[in-house]
Amino acid sequence: MMSRDRLPPIPESEWTDAQRAHAREIIEGPRGGLISPFVPLLRSPELMTHAGRMGEYLRYRSAIGLRLSELAILVTARQWSQQVEWAIHAPIAEREGIAADTIQAIAEGRRPASMNDDEALVHDFCIELHRNRGVSDATWNAAVARFGEQGAVDLLGINGYYTLLSMVMNVARTEVPPSKAARLPDLSQ
Repeated sequence: MMSRDRLPPIPESEWTDAQRAHAREIIEGPRGGLISPFVPLLRSPELMTHAGRMGEYLRYRSAIGLRLSELAILVTARQWSQQVEWAIHAPIAEREGIAADTIQAIAEGRRPASMNDDEALVHDFCIELHRNRGVSDATWNAAVARFGEQGAVDLLGINGYYTLLSMVMNVARTEVPPSKAARLPDLSQ
């Protein structure tokens, strides 16, 4: 049986000076608080700050835009069965224009049937990257042709960053926040 959250929130009154200083940057940034992924990372304040800065760029200002970034985040969350990221980002993805049936197909581990060309490219790039630990020349060239080299590198970064957060929260067993999104189904069977 799995235990509960291994790295639960630390009461602010118990934060070290380093934790307090590094947490301030996250709290005062666009997230507005020390949200789920940063709770376990608070144990390594400098790592938390660097991760927060990277995530702030990749989530809010990437060269592929918010809608496609959210799609890449969902594919990564599904690949890692990361319930926290799914709970946070499935509603954001829908708000940003990703169709509900696309989100549902990703949750079920299926390739969505009706994506536009940009969505299909991002989805397939992410799946290939996670499954093959790389991408083919054809996939890379298509991403660069559509998004430019910066966009293709940002897409790699989104996958890597959300893989890091997924690893941290899966190992920490971070509690899933309330969400209107249904939990990811177990695909291990």
